[in-house]
Amino acid sequence: MQLQKVRSRTDDAYLRLKNDIRANRMAPGYLEPEPELASRLGMSRTPVHEALIRLQAEGLIEMVPRRGARVLPIRVEDMKEIYEILNALEPEAAAHLAARNPGEKEIAPLDAATADMSVALERGDLDAWAAADDRFHQTLLRLHGNQRLAAFVGALYDQAHRARMVTLRLREPPIVSTAEHRVILEFLRRGDADGTRNAFRLHRERTSAELIAILENYRLPQL
Repeated sequence: MQLQKVRSRTDDAYLRLKNDIRANRMAPGYLEPEPELASRLGMSRTPVHEALIRLQAEGLIEMVPRRGARVLPIRVEDMKEIYEILNALEPEAAAHLAARNPGEKEIAPLDAATADMSVALERGDLDAWAAADDRFHQTLLRLHGNQRLAAFVGALYDQAHRARMVTLRLREPPIVSTAEHRVILEFLRRGDADGTRNAFRLHRERTSAELIAILENYRLPQL
């Protein structure tokens, strides 16, 4: 029972810290000692330390001896590597899903995420748009069914999400991205694996090139 409580607190600390990092509330370069982190979260140091170990393994922070946990900077080189992997894996995962000829019930969550993206755009709510976009991609991986792939790509999503949130307000409203999701969804609905693969690859290549170009011009501080 005690072990379960520790695991529960560790999971809670992990999720709270990861959400703060993903949303850039703990910005790149942010450094905080473990005792202060534990105090801020209202927890003992043990679950916080275990959570930090997990976040370090996922490439979001680094443990600095005698100083605490530092949020890793957003580096252009890292984003290039991450999107090279995503550009290779995601289109194939989407094509695999399409080849199963999924029914309307199965792709309904993707349809809902795309609809939410459109609504968020109409309201000018970029944070809601980003959440719906993230949900679309995470759901597609879940529907694909390979849990190891979902876990691996999900960790890359967490690293890339920070860069996406930084660049989201430095580019034009993501009208084209929303339209591209509709195209991908239509190919999925038809069970067209090749069409899905090509549409997804074009979407990823365009969006990753746009994001990297902004990061190169913006030149985030490498703390």
